[in-house]
Amino acid sequence: MCCGIWVAMREKNKPKLLSSGNPQISKGEGNAPVQAYIAAMPGWKSDIGRRLDQIVERTYPAVRKAVKWNTPLYGKEDGWFLAMYCYRKYVQLTFMRGTSLEPVPPVASKVEGTRYVNFHENDALDEARIADWVRQASCLPGAKL
Repeated sequence: MCCGIWVAMREKNKPKLLSSGNPQISKGEGNAPVQAYIAAMPGWKSDIGRRLDQIVERTYPAVRKAVKWNTPLYGKEDGWFLAMYCYRKYVQLTFMRGTSLEPVPPVASKVEGTRYVNFHENDALDEARIADWVRQASCLPGAKL
């Protein structure tokens, strides 16, 4: 009986997943809400989220982090340059000024200037390419959201 109570309490404290598969995390500034989001990403996506977060931190150590609209954001003083979102079948990185990156990230957006990269479960993570995009994105003006 005791173990059942602990399991129920743990399940009650787990963030809910939205219909898209994205964790529902309270908004907040700083690293803590981003780490809570990453921990709440289901299954293999949490590992991808952790690796992407580490790439950003290594590439741009002065990164500013926040969670808004259930989305981790990465930026600097003048705005945001990157976001992460968890879907049922993939994790998506959003480069706010993606059309200014070389090479341009592969997935187009309806939002002018924005480009995406999607990571599925068995995809290889090209850390050097992602780090290069992060480096380039951090040199561009940030987006106000």
